[in-house]
Amino acid sequence: MKYLVIANWKCNPSNQKEAKRLFDYYKKQMRNCSNIDLIVCPPFSYITQLKEKFKNIYLGAQNCFCKEGAFTGEVSAPMLKSIGVNYVIVGHSERRNIFNESNEEINNKIKSVLDNKMTPILCVGENEKQREEGETFEVVKNQIGEGLDKIPNSKIKNIILAYEPIWAIGTGKFAEAEKIQEIKIFIKKLINNKYGAKASEAIKIVYGGSVDSNNISFYLSESQMDGVLVGGASLKKDEFLQMLKKVNGI
Repeated sequence: MKYLVIANWKCNPSNQKEAKRLFDYYKKQMRNCSNIDLIVCPPFSYITQLKEKFKNIYLGAQNCFCKEGAFTGEVSAPMLKSIGVNYVIVGHSERRNIFNESNEEINNKIKSVLDNKMTPILCVGENEKQREEGETFEVVKNQIGEGLDKIPNSKIKNIILAYEPIWAIGTGKFAEAEKIQEIKIFIKKLINNKYGAKASEAIKIVYGGSVDSNNISFYLSESQMDGVLVGGASLKKDEFLQMLKKVNGI
């Protein structure tokens, strides 16, 4: 089995030269990482510059819009497909919280991504208040249920689910292995109930939230996740190299 490592650059770096330098560094390191599929998600403005075929490295986008037409400032799924994008992050907590994206809007984006033969990475997870009040499972259930509304069984295998507890993103906090395993089992049951055992077995579930070289093995080995969604650490060359080495050694 290959592990998924998803590098979400967010609104970084500040110029194309640095983006190309960072991507070239990734390519060099991935020559020795046969155990990993790396998905790099740069800002929209850098995607075409980084478009080139390379074994085990795929281009992703951090977001998309579900329609085309008179929507100033938006980027549609067909546009992303046309420039070589393979994956699209949908419903990231920053999109939900800062830009007030609803589950319905996220669902429409997922449908558009799938219709254009790309793979959506659906992010779900609770905030600290919801965690403290014991609402984690209810929040995840609603986000998945509404996010996957009317997605046909034939397409569910083409979706990646990313559990990213909001309270752990950029805070240095991280969930215990037992808790993460509980969430994974819970998500698998949700998929099984709606789409059947084959879909539940096939779907990939990754973890995101303050992932670094010190805890990445923990998430993949002890928590038994299929991969990780990495934010800030993916912009630090030496740190990210250590992460790739640890994943490849599992």
